Amino acid sequence: MGLNTIDAKMLAKMFLAGAKNLENKKEWINELNVFPVPDGDTGTNMSMTILSAAKEVAAIENPDMASLAKAISSGSLRGARGNSGVILSQLFRGFTKVIREYDNINVAILASACDKAVETAYKAVMKPKEGTILTVAKGAAKRADDLAVSGEKDLEIFIREVIKEAEAVLAQTPEMLPVLKQAGVVDSGGQGLVEVLKGGFDAFLGKEIDFSVETASPAVSKAGSLGANIEAQANAEIKFCYCTQFLIMLSKPFNVKQEMDFKEFLSSIGDSIVVVADDEIVKVHVHTNDPGLAMQKALKYGQLTTIIIENMRLERDEKVSEMMEKEMQGTSVSASSVETENAPASMEHKDTGFIAVSVGDGINEIFRSLGVDYIIEGGQTMNPSTEDILNAIDKINADNIFIFPNNKNIVLAANQASQLTTDKNIIVIPTKTVPQGITAIINYVPDISVEENEAVMTREAGNVATGQVTYAVRDTMIDDKEIHQGDFMGIGDFGILSVGLDLQAVAYEMIEKIMKKDYKLISIYYGDDVEEIQAQKLADKVKTVFADCDVELQFGGQPIYSYIVSAE
Repeated sequence: MGLNTIDAKMLAKMFLAGAKNLENKKEWINELNVFPVPDGDTGTNMSMTILSAAKEVAAIENPDMASLAKAISSGSLRGARGNSGVILSQLFRGFTKVIREYDNINVAILASACDKAVETAYKAVMKPKEGTILTVAKGAAKRADDLAVSGEKDLEIFIREVIKEAEAVLAQTPEMLPVLKQAGVVDSGGQGLVEVLKGGFDAFLGKEIDFSVETASPAVSKAGSLGANIEAQANAEIKFCYCTQFLIMLSKPFNVKQEMDFKEFLSSIGDSIVVVADDEIVKVHVHTNDPGLAMQKALKYGQLTTIIIENMRLERDEKVSEMMEKEMQGTSVSASSVETENAPASMEHKDTGFIAVSVGDGINEIFRSLGVDYIIEGGQTMNPSTEDILNAIDKINADNIFIFPNNKNIVLAANQASQLTTDKNIIVIPTKTVPQGITAIINYVPDISVEENEAVMTREAGNVATGQVTYAVRDTMIDDKEIHQGDFMGIGDFGILSVGLDLQAVAYEMIEKIMKKDYKLISIYYGDDVEEIQAQKLADKVKTVFADCDVELQFGGQPIYSYIVSAE
């Protein structure tokens, strides 16, 4: 007779096994990305998302369903990276909303949890697209419902059939998205979900599995505007000495009045306040001269954990000493290179702050010069997590914060961070490329409202055409173009525009194809693998052909992409 129920201990093993299987298959999943670019990272993003949750699950010695659900939901939510990772975290979030109410779960409960998972994930995506991980999840949930309605009780049969259906739907994704069919691959996010399910099923069957969880490598985050002037650093006023952070494990959920009262109390003893409340946990950040008062107040709501208290005056003094020492040695020091993990990006309170996701010394410097307070290093080669973005928000002492994701695969994580922030007004400008982000912030006008700026920046960013040149990591056929490993590819906003072995020729052809008659400005950012003289030759040719346009050449320093070009 088969097993009819699963307890929290077994479900924890299944989750860890699913995470392990995804981790083991991540490189293969990366290779399923439609575009054969070197930063195809669906597998990596999904793996790092689930490993963030797996780390919390592994830390529970004797899990019950409530604690397990919280660990899965909270861990994946904060660790979510890229669109695939955010969608996976939302699937887990919906799933755990159902299971946390039970000590043991059966077929009926699992079917209901699958339905809630799909509902939650679809709501998180503004324009859901079929032929993706969402479709695979929906197909699996539909099969789960059918089995539950039919009266199936045996969990081994149930799980096996659900996975079988997920694989069948996955196999059909190329028929739903022509771009998958032409590339000869199934949806990579859907494949990742299937691997999670298969890993969990292996644990359910009692197969020997290594459940150890390695810590996922975080995206690198660096501040952009502390200022490298030693005297300014030394004289900077620090009104509140201690950067205090902790988590409250709530004894019962926060109500609106309690949350407002707690924030009001923190405001009376400090500043730079962030209170992010989830169902059973509250993340607290405050700069204060008396951390004990903050923690005593928090203890009224539950138990405290992950307490970090750092003396910002000592950190400032250590930074100044380091800067002076390096200056004595003739070594220049950038602000980002000396920033400590918990130092604020903006000491003084202001009305509006800016966060940009960027990579490359040149592009980072452009954003800094335009007033960006905090740069999250990442983008094409590493998608920052929701928690990376929340940490950046923590560091900016402003009422309103604009975020420029500058990559279509980061917009969902930025939106998720916005939803988790309650004490600051977070505005995500959905920039999908670096040039869109640069144009957006250039169009910021201090004298108009936040809402007006959001509309203007979003509109102007949408008027920018972007092209990017990189190289192919495998042979494929896409957009009716035959591509071989090592070829250069010029990729536009809607597909591959040029392919060839000559970098300069590919870049120029790409520029020709993104141009429109009414464009007046062409900006060329050359990467860390391109010599300036080589980039100048490209710019000179573009100036000659498009004589009516202003052509700007700038060092971007970005990896992977030899050229990033914008036209507007």
